[in-house]
This record gives sequence, structure tokens and C-alpha cells, in this order.
Amino acid sequence: MELKDFMDLSKLQKIQDDFSNATGLAAIAVGKHGEYLTEGSNFTDFCMKYTRGSSEGNRRCVKCDNECSGTYFCHAGLMDFSIDIIINDEKLGSIIGGQVLPAEPDEEKFRQTAQELGIDPDKYIQALHKVPVSSEKRIRAASNLLGIVVNQLVNLEYFKYNNAGRLESVRENVKKSGELVEQINENTGHLKGIAKKQTILSLNATIEAARSGEAGVGFAVVAKSMQELSSQSSGIYNDIEKSVSEITALINMITSLFHDMD
Repeated sequence: MELKDFMDLSKLQKIQDDFSNATGLAAIAVGKHGEYLTEGSNFTDFCMKYTRGSSEGNRRCVKCDNECSGTYFCHAGLMDFSIDIIINDEKLGSIIGGQVLPAEPDEEKFRQTAQELGIDPDKYIQALHKVPVSSEKRIRAASNLLGIVVNQLVNLEYFKYNNAGRLESVRENVKKSGELVEQINENTGHLKGIAKKQTILSLNATIEAARSGEAGVGFAVVAKSMQELSSQSSGIYNDIEKSVSEITALINMITSLFHDMD
């Protein structure tokens, strides 16, 4: 599994760019095989053009890349970071960067480094002055925050991707449930109408039985039974309507939640 399999990498690029603009720290996302997933943000010439541009500097940088993690001091004296991107205990890549000074630089020390790396010291110092300076505490806090935000984003995108089919299935079932509830409501309305007609018929039968005297006694018993049955049926239909109303409200609430998710 790779990050590009389930998420829009432009979202990762946006967070990375905003982070770099806000903090001055460089940042870039790399995949599980070391490939770049985003465009670099706020990369400095000091690191990319000069330090990594020299054979010995690049060798030392690659060593740091492979051996260092978290927030650390690189071989050139700057602070860098490397934070794992993890889903279900599986590392899918990293967000790396830094390229920032934790204090005002000692130029003499950096001139010595330039000579070791075979770089023109004057150009190296000139590039050094363009490197952002911040406190170690702020650098560590910023890199930790970026790691939290990126991992939350990636895990949310994975959850959405992994559950998209299930959510769609639930959505369809909710829709079908709503249609069935409408049918029940319609049929209940018809039954209530029949119950009302039964009530009227039983009343008419009672009246006719009374007119018939003793001959209508048996018929009066039947009419009374019909009236009681009709009354019971009407009560049951009212209970069904109440339950249907509650179910309809619940379905509408669930449907509204789906609309909010869209």
C-alpha cells in the first residue's frame, strides 16, 4: 500500500506549503521507497545547491537521511527533522525537512566546513546568511506539530477510502428503508379508512338490530363485536403511525448526516 493509492497528494502539498510559509522550515514528503511525493517547500541553496551539491557533502547528508529520525542536528550544523507517516503500524513514508539554524551561526566554523566539503567559503557563507534562524524549542515544536497534522490527514483519507463502499451501501439501505416506510404509511392510511367504514357499518347494524326487536338480538351481538374490533384496529393503526413517524424522523436525521459528509 502506498499513499498515492488512497489520497489526493495535493492536500499533503497544501499543508506542507502552509507549514513552511508559517515557520520558515523546509519540508517535503517522501514515499516508502524514498521517492518524492510532493514538491519541496522553502528549500535553501545552502543545503541543496552547496552542501548536497558537493560530493562529500551529499555523502554526509545521505548518511544523516538514513540514520537520523525525529528532530536532529545535521552534519553541517543545521536542524533537520524526519517524521514517519504511519497507518496501522505500517510506515508509508516520511515528512522530512528543517534546514534551519537554531542560533546565529559561527561563520568561522562554517568556513571550515566549506573547506572540508570543497566549497567556496565566501559563497557558502553568503548562502548561510539566507538560512532562517529560530530557537531549538520552536523548531522541535513545529516539526512535532507537522507530524501530528500530516498523520491525522493521512489516516483520515485512508479511513474515507477504506469505508467509501460501506458508507455507500448504508446510504442505499437508508434510502430503501425510507421508501418502505412510505409504503407502510400509505397502507396504514388505507387500513384506517377501512376501520372507519367498519365503525359506520357496525353502528348501522346496531340500529337495524334494535329495530328488529328480539329477532335482531344475535345480529346486535355481531354488530357490537365488529365495533370493538374496529376500535381496536384503529388504536393499532395509530400506534403504527406513531412508530412510522419516529422511524421517518430517524431516517431523515441519518440522511442529513450523509449530506453533511458530502
